[in-house]
Amino acid sequence: MSSARLALQFVDAIPENLESGVLYVSMAYATAIHQCACGCGREVVTPFSPTDWKLWFDGQNVTLEPSIGNWSFPCRSHYWIRGGKVRWAGEMSQYAIDERRMQDRQRKAAQFASPIVSEKSSSTTEVSVVAQAEKRDQPTMPAKVRSWWKRWMG
Repeated sequence: MSSARLALQFVDAIPENLESGVLYVSMAYATAIHQCACGCGREVVTPFSPTDWKLWFDGQNVTLEPSIGNWSFPCRSHYWIRGGKVRWAGEMSQYAIDERRMQDRQRKAAQFASPIVSEKSSSTTEVSVVAQAEKRDQPTMPAKVRSWWKRWMG
């Protein structure tokens, strides 16, 4: 496990060649990038968004949330960047990784659901979000229980 601290460098654009031990932050591109903290040399990109990473700057150092899990890299490193320091996290099982990835996809789908526009009449337009429409179409738990009860009890 290599880097214990990442030097902070704010940049307008991401440099072509990254130095080891440096966290490059581009506010213009809402992204941070660095070489993997394990020392394998792979580039780690952490975009900032409501469903990706968040960045806190205390005037000197940065903290990124959530953790960085490089599970698609051969090193499979997993760490936090807090106050500019690398804090190693424990290994995760493949099951836990798959669960985390599924949760990430669900958060993104809910956050970026595209609105559907339909004409109610020539003067009014109704806008609804796909996720909300799908949720309304699902039977409620009491309705599911009643349906199950009717099938089994006749």
